[in-house]
Amino acid sequence: MRHLALAASAAVLAFAASSAQAEEGMWTFDNFPIARANQTLGTSIDQGFLDRVRLSSVKFGGCSAGLVSDAGLVMTNNHCVATCVANLSTQAVNYAETGFTPKTREEELKCPGGSAEILTDITDVTERMHKAGEGLSGAAFTRARDAEAGRIEQEACGDAADKRCQVVSLYRGGQFKLYTYRKYSDVRLAWAPEDRAATFGGDLDNFSFPRFAIDAAFIRLYENGAPAATPTHFRWNADKPVEGAPVFVSGSPGATQRLLTMDQLASIRDVVLPMDQLIASELRGRLIRYSQEGERQAFEAMDPIVGLENTYKRGLGRMRALTDPSFIQMKAAAEIDFMQKYAAANPGQGPDPWGELEALQPTLRELYPAYALLEGGTGIGTTPVAGGSQLFLWARTLVRGAQEREKASAERLPEFADSRLAATRTALFAERPVYPALDQVRMEWWLSKTREWLTVDDPRVRTLLGNESPEGLSARLVEGTTLADPAVRRALWEGGLAAIQASDDPLIQYLLKIQEPTRAVRTEWEEKVQGPTDRASEALAAARFAAYGDSVYPDATGTLRLTYGQIEGTDVPGQRWGPFTTFGGLWERATGAQPFVVAPKLLAAKDRIPADTVLNMAVSSDTIGGSSGSPVVTPQGDIVGANFDSTVLTQRNAYGYDRNVNRSVIVTTGAVTAALRDVYGMDGLLAELGVR
Repeated sequence: MRHLALAASAAVLAFAASSAQAEEGMWTFDNFPIARANQTLGTSIDQGFLDRVRLSSVKFGGCSAGLVSDAGLVMTNNHCVATCVANLSTQAVNYAETGFTPKTREEELKCPGGSAEILTDITDVTERMHKAGEGLSGAAFTRARDAEAGRIEQEACGDAADKRCQVVSLYRGGQFKLYTYRKYSDVRLAWAPEDRAATFGGDLDNFSFPRFAIDAAFIRLYENGAPAATPTHFRWNADKPVEGAPVFVSGSPGATQRLLTMDQLASIRDVVLPMDQLIASELRGRLIRYSQEGERQAFEAMDPIVGLENTYKRGLGRMRALTDPSFIQMKAAAEIDFMQKYAAANPGQGPDPWGELEALQPTLRELYPAYALLEGGTGIGTTPVAGGSQLFLWARTLVRGAQEREKASAERLPEFADSRLAATRTALFAERPVYPALDQVRMEWWLSKTREWLTVDDPRVRTLLGNESPEGLSARLVEGTTLADPAVRRALWEGGLAAIQASDDPLIQYLLKIQEPTRAVRTEWEEKVQGPTDRASEALAAARFAAYGDSVYPDATGTLRLTYGQIEGTDVPGQRWGPFTTFGGLWERATGAQPFVVAPKLLAAKDRIPADTVLNMAVSSDTIGGSSGSPVVTPQGDIVGANFDSTVLTQRNAYGYDRNVNRSVIVTTGAVTAALRDVYGMDGLLAELGVR
């Protein structure tokens, strides 16, 4: 694909070199461009501002959130607590339909398996990590790095229950930082609206604007059975937002791929995204069919369907970006600029990381389907699929955890290093509802897709299925397993490898049977793709630092970042609208037919909410999946909203920022205040937020 970059015109090159927008960047807190942000926005933030924002920002599962009181109260999105709501609900008491409205803290309910974290410290460990991989290649390089990360994490956090340490790779191996978090394992639901209030417009409105959704919720952090003391927090500000006002958005964006080469992006476009989209769309169809079988099935499938639709639409936006000639030209021109700077600094000498990465792509394309289907494809695709079901994943954790814990920590798969076992146990032992029939549908889908993509004659497929069909095997495994019981899972984990090998649970026995082919897929991927890619990417990062210094931000990695922008609409083809929507617009948009049906309690409060109250707003900040729930903050440290979405055109954000189209979609604190006061009667929360 380097020929594509070299074919870009000089005019495009000149455009790319001069078009980096001031708002661009998901910046780490230890390298935030304070002066540049102040110059762009006309603000005067300082290091103290950054520290307060960092200590007020919360990571909750795969989402972001913000502290809003001194008693552990945290605002996030309703869709970020959807799993908690589903786990706490039954068909008889369905909080997704009614909302969850505890009047006292004693009525707040613990989210099964939920945890939250606040970033307290960042330490540079680049030298140790680079030294660990010296002279190694392939899987040995990957394993040595993983082992050193585990040692660093264990040294820093040990077995502390209230801390978590994570070695984070930045600039695709150019830097490594140790992130230390204050961890809260007792997280309780404090308020959630009716689901229809948060999802008005359904999938039709998803990844779009104008929006009319109260996609907000509150959780509370507890320690020792009492609300956590959190003296550092955002101030609640429910004033009407002003167009053009500067704001900062703090959150943990999941992953971007902006630093990939053009050859790597071509593999994403040609192999990864098409496969992910096809298999996700089929699972969506199967789950919709299942949901139509009855009320119980509809209840069980609701949350997974919403998640799949979100994943599919996000993938669609990314496919459009990678097939947009102007966007690809812009990316190609930026790569030319980088190559020319590198060539000028290294005339006729030095490694060729672009060539090394180009040479790896045929192998990646060949191995990706098996890696995605049998190991989950973590780190490259958007739809990890291995096993398909929660019961399968628990069984794999139990089997592999038992096998790996027989080894020294440094020799294990990284997810089972001593430093990460506490999180593994928390997830494994959590009490949460299991829906066997739904799990069977998902496992059947996975087995069917694996057979289809790898073909019937693949030896790995023969091991997976034996003489059974996907339908028959999935039914037998799900019907016979007892892993839905957390006490059974705990006993198997604590019993170690002897208990696993002695178990007659069919799902445990199945996972034991398929370890050889599935582990072999992972080893081959690490040896032929991941290790060489990481090695070449490290060289590319060194070249990037030489060319641009640290004025370039790293790709998002699911860790805390800060971005900034202004409250504003957009005026480009496909996106022509102002920055705000109101409750009045919601009433006008409601048709009475799905998905434009207003939630019952919200509709009943229509006359109590001023029609001009701003409901949602658009911001030119640089966000992506994982930014959901991110607090939107003024330069004074006031929280004025929470990010909950972005537009379809913004999905190109995975590969590059375009200020003309990038818009984050925000639920305002004014809308949340109106909901708490006028719809759900949450007087206690209003008082805690300081609302009079």
